[in-house]
Amino acid sequence: MNPAWQAQSLLLDYPDERLADRLGLLRKVAGALEGPVGAPLLRFLDHVERTPLPQLAVDYVATFDHRKRCCLFLTYYAHGDTRNRGMALLRLKQAYAEAGLRLTDEELPDHLAVVLEYAAAEPDAGAVLLGEHRAGLELLRAALHDARSPWADVLDSVSATLPPLHGDHHVAVARLAAQGPPAEQVGLAAYGVSR
Repeated sequence: MNPAWQAQSLLLDYPDERLADRLGLLRKVAGALEGPVGAPLLRFLDHVERTPLPQLAVDYVATFDHRKRCCLFLTYYAHGDTRNRGMALLRLKQAYAEAGLRLTDEELPDHLAVVLEYAAAEPDAGAVLLGEHRAGLELLRAALHDARSPWADVLDSVSATLPPLHGDHHVAVARLAAQGPPAEQVGLAAYGVSR
């Protein structure tokens, strides 16, 4: 079990009474983590404790549901709204099922909170999965910083749990930032759209 990924998962889920009930435990976990991982979580927890829960929920929706660049659904960055995204979602569901993680009908398998929950329980496979989505994670992190969102601290913590970015990742992040997620091209030739 990876406590950092479990704590990050809980902090990136929709804020409700369950979050309020877990603040003490989350603060204890964050305080036990090394500086680059724990310190941003402690800053975010300070924000959570200062902010009334209804306002935190409004801010969450405004941040993640109304800003395309702040999307918590990781396959969106790699596949956009294309058919390939459906296959990626199916592969995630299958990996989770093999690990014994069952999702509710309301949970999409590529939501960052769900991915982190899986990674917490299956650290080796979870690290690979997070690495596969590193460009999207870094773009999300940059967008949250640009928006001056308190959730940027949680993404800083996630990033600190991963290996440092190397050349290929920097290129992928820059490309994704410049071009955006892929768009569906199949079947659009009749409309004058070609690849």
